[in-house]
Amino acid sequence: MAHDYLKYVSSMQSASLQDLMREYGTEVWNYAFLLTKSRHVSDDIAQDVFLQAYLHISSFRGQSSVRTWLFSITRNKVINYKRSAFFRKVTLLDFLYQAPSAPSAEEQFMNRAYTDSIWESVMKLPPKFREVLLMDAQYEMPLAEIAQLLSISIGTVKSRLHRARAKMRTLIEEAESVEGS
Repeated sequence: MAHDYLKYVSSMQSASLQDLMREYGTEVWNYAFLLTKSRHVSDDIAQDVFLQAYLHISSFRGQSSVRTWLFSITRNKVINYKRSAFFRKVTLLDFLYQAPSAPSAEEQFMNRAYTDSIWESVMKLPPKFREVLLMDAQYEMPLAEIAQLLSISIGTVKSRLHRARAKMRTLIEEAESVEGS
């Protein structure tokens, strides 16, 4: 990891904010959306994250990957946002996907419907379970990095991950039983 830090900081002088956003932008935005459930808020937070990261690259010490460092900044920005009066008064709900503009084939439709139902189930999980599940499954982060990012023990990460998977199984089974009715 220290090697990544030295490599990254030495290249940062010639890198631009745009390069940083191009490499990690989608993941940071997705993580912000996971935590806020709002496209508009995720846009704002992602921009703030990259600006802060670029301005404070000297605070990156290489104790984690650049991605984990950016996720940590993202998480802090979201926590600050949720503490604001605006968030407490107004909850914006967006859909994970926009409706396609052209009709698709039956198989594509069924796959999309299944994916949408899985994401709906994921978004129903309590934030502490949703967060560890996606850090593990979507971002394939090691448990130690998840623990570091969330400032919890590895045992707590494992416990939350186990409970998140159990809740997902229950939610999927409930959804399938409703469809079968």
